Amino acid sequence: MSFARILALPALALLVSGAVADPAETWPGLARDLFGGRAIGSSQNVTLEAPVRAEDAAIVPMTLRFAEPDKVVKASLVIDENPMPLAASFVIGEGAGIGFLSTRVRVNSYSNVHAVVETRSGALETAVKFVKASGGCSAPAVKDQDEANANMGKMKYREFRSADPARREAQIMIRHPNHTGMQMDQLTRAYTPAHYIDRVTVKQGDALLFAMEGGISISEDPNFRFSYVANGARTISVEARDTQGMTYRAEWAISEGT
Repeated sequence: MSFARILALPALALLVSGAVADPAETWPGLARDLFGGRAIGSSQNVTLEAPVRAEDAAIVPMTLRFAEPDKVVKASLVIDENPMPLAASFVIGEGAGIGFLSTRVRVNSYSNVHAVVETRSGALETAVKFVKASGGCSAPAVKDQDEANANMGKMKYREFRSADPARREAQIMIRHPNHTGMQMDQLTRAYTPAHYIDRVTVKQGDALLFAMEGGISISEDPNFRFSYVANGARTISVEARDTQGMTYRAEWAISEGT
């Protein structure tokens, strides 16, 4: 069964039934479905930063911070009550030293959000925040569709001075409408078919920084900010793929002054 289908089933069942989910009851089933019934301990290596109440349910900032980056091999962001709860799963490159990962997500209803990491020892740990937001997955796209189509796949890269001198900090922005399949065209009253970025791979030279597999919960124009350990390479590259089979690539020089 596909990534998208597996992760959409629990919340879609609630939508069909009209039931209102109890946040305390949703997570055990999700954890079993997503992580195969493995034990998940409380947070030792991850903290989750998220607003208590979102200003815009379609663009909710989330940051995963890792206490000991070298111990983390995978990190997942789960929005329990979303139609597709697994917003993103990040495989962390060996030696990448990712100190934090930030992105923006859609939150469809009041929900617990779980950040789950897998450590090199194979242990799973989670941190959780409750976020008040509603309608993020069905909110109409904020950009003109013709403009969105014309700029689809274009990318921008930014560098920032890191608070930790041993690390670099960067941001990748990808132009893409990331349609959820739940958004109604205000003129035709028809639903816009789902079309979103489902894979992103970011490298420093030939070395993997992180690879993301994602779903409809990532916001329009996917955006990733992160810190990492420099390995001497002079370029950052990105390859992104969407659900219509389109692949987008970009590469930039790393500034010597970062």
